[in-house]
Amino acid sequence: MSRYLVTGGAGFIGSHVARALTRQGHEAVILDNLSTGNEKNVSAAGGKVQFVRGDVTDETTVEKCVRGVSGVFHLAAFISVPASMQNPAECERINTGGTINVLEAARKAGVERVVLSSSAAVYGDAPGLPKSETHPPRPMSPYAMSKLSGEWYLRIYAGAYGMKTVSLRYFNVFGPRQDPSSQYAPVIPNFIHRLLDGKRPIIFGDGKQTRDFVFVHDVATANVLAMESEHAAGDVINIGLGHETSVLDLALMLSDVINPGLKPLHEDPRPGDIFRSVADVSLAKDLLRFVPGTDMKKGLEETAAWFRRNG
Repeated sequence: MSRYLVTGGAGFIGSHVARALTRQGHEAVILDNLSTGNEKNVSAAGGKVQFVRGDVTDETTVEKCVRGVSGVFHLAAFISVPASMQNPAECERINTGGTINVLEAARKAGVERVVLSSSAAVYGDAPGLPKSETHPPRPMSPYAMSKLSGEWYLRIYAGAYGMKTVSLRYFNVFGPRQDPSSQYAPVIPNFIHRLLDGKRPIIFGDGKQTRDFVFVHDVATANVLAMESEHAAGDVINIGLGHETSVLDLALMLSDVINPGLKPLHEDPRPGDIFRSVADVSLAKDLLRFVPGTDMKKGLEETAAWFRRNG
């Protein structure tokens, strides 16, 4: 069995990646500064886990953490699109600078594989659906730009140094341990939080806008497959369910699961919201043999049950 570094492993997705590794008997080194992560998530990873509280922008810390690992899952990031609009320099420092630190430390230590968590935000409002990896990116925020920059750095390290790198463009990830308390909380934990509190979920606009929601356990599986794949070096790959769900349908499904008497409340649309989004997932299937195993209904039921148990 192998030892892997998971940056951002105390966060929502990172903790599930760490858990997927320990379930296979691997050891995980989690590097996280706990700015958005939670130390409870480290315990949830189970198995053999070493936790290092530190920052990916600290070269010395990263270099220590990569020693003796077989590969790196790089999830640590400045994660808020609205906050990146307010502080683009900080977003760039953490996301682009942190990615360079990880790649350099891995190169110096002889670590051959790095898997980056990127984002469908790089597509912006580029026309055409479903979004395929051949679509020209059109980042509309510093966050999206920093993720695109990270992808290109991985491509450079793959070409220049022979490193086996993969960038995974996540669509709308949801599941247990997602934080509903942030002012930037994604729509699913936000809806669940309100419904459990006996409040109507708020929809901005008519709710016909669509997203591609993918369950976090499937995303963790995709990460492990990307680390193991011999066919994806230097590639960028979409990770989604491959199906559109409207925000209105999402709210109604969650209401049925949690509190059937509470129907959505509509407010004015938010400027800048992308109307439709769905992933072309054929490359993930071809290169990673990745097929999502959780449909929306099952994923929402499991997520709602977790929130009930954990308040």
